[in-house]
Amino acid sequence: MPGTLVDFLRHGEPVGGRRYRGDGADDPLSEKGWQQMWASVGEQPPWQRVVSSPMQRCSAFAEALVEKHRLPLRIEPRFREVGVGRWEGLAHAEIEARWPEEYKAFYLNPYRNRPQGAEPLSAFGQRVADAFDALLQEHPGEHVLVVAHAGVIRAALGYVLQSDPAAWYRTRVDNAAITRFLHDEHGFRLEFHNHTRLTV
Repeated sequence: MPGTLVDFLRHGEPVGGRRYRGDGADDPLSEKGWQQMWASVGEQPPWQRVVSSPMQRCSAFAEALVEKHRLPLRIEPRFREVGVGRWEGLAHAEIEARWPEEYKAFYLNPYRNRPQGAEPLSAFGQRVADAFDALLQEHPGEHVLVVAHAGVIRAALGYVLQSDPAAWYRTRVDNAAITRFLHDEHGFRLEFHNHTRLTV
């Protein structure tokens, strides 16, 4: 059985610029965001199917991509972004001004110090791992694209690399960047991370 390749593509820049968007703030892609994503995937993408977060900053591009290349698409709710509670939709400076101690504590240890009302990282990591495992079971030997979020990609990296959730936020994930995993008889391997141009 050949290995299964899974590429995670982070959404491009959303309307409204840089701010905290979890599973509650669902801005559409900006014009720049659309350009970033088309530039990342190129003209002849290698995927056999596409799986997407249900949030519109991911699903709108996924739908356009599968229509262009006549690929099957599945929306997977477990790949939605991590919920950030009362930080949803707020800029970094605004959060730091309103809740300076909470903001500082989060960056010291984002696992233990969640924003008020935020989804626990342990629960988030488990749902991403469950969705990842289900994808591998359903599509062995295929090359699959997952259109998702920075948090989802960090959780997938944590699952594959078996890293502590407190370390996930030390990983940079750019808009429209691709992270590739291989799963074969030897288990998981990270092939590359944070590429803004597709490597076939």
